[in-house]
Parts: sequence; structure tokens; C-alpha cells
Amino acid sequence: MISRQWRGLAHAQQAEEYEQHLRTETFPQLRAIEGFVGAQLLKRRVAQGVEFLVVTQWESLGAIQRFAGADTEAAVVPEKVQKMMIDFDRRVRHYEVVVG
Repeated sequence: MISRQWRGLAHAQQAEEYEQHLRTETFPQLRAIEGFVGAQLLKRRVAQGVEFLVVTQWESLGAIQRFAGADTEAAVVPEKVQKMMIDFDRRVRHYEVVVG
């Protein structure tokens, strides 16, 4: 299994809107992709806003390609989400899940 991790720093006043976007748009779309296993959304308040860590689990890099395209490390960040963010990862990190 592969863990895909992405970090974004949202404007405090848009953090709730971002969470809603994930629940109603992104996560339902991911569930429809063959090879998607699950997702976690982590957050913490920091001085600049609200930092999010989105962790998704996939059966393989091939499954991730169905979501992200050929460049599997490219972050998939819709324009409307980019506007909610102060800063965000343009590249994601993948980890092989050893224990889980």
C-alpha cells in the first residue's frame, strides 16, 4: 500500500470551506477510483492560519496515476482550493506503508 501526503496552509476564515470541499467533492471522487483505499484529514491551527495534512492510501502507484496522471508526485489542487490557501505543496510525498 502507498500513502500519499499533501500539506496546505489555509486562510483561517476559509478552513471550514476547505474541509467541506474535501467532504463533498474530493473524497467522493477519490472513492470512485479503483485502487483508492481511504483518506485522513489532519489539521492544526498555527499563527498564519490552519495547516492541513491530507493523507490518502492507495493500493499501488498505478492507482495513484488514475487520480494524478503520469506525474504521480504532482499535487492535484483545483484552482478554487488554491485561492483558499496561503501556501501549499506543489509536489506530494509517497511512502510505502510498512505497518498499518
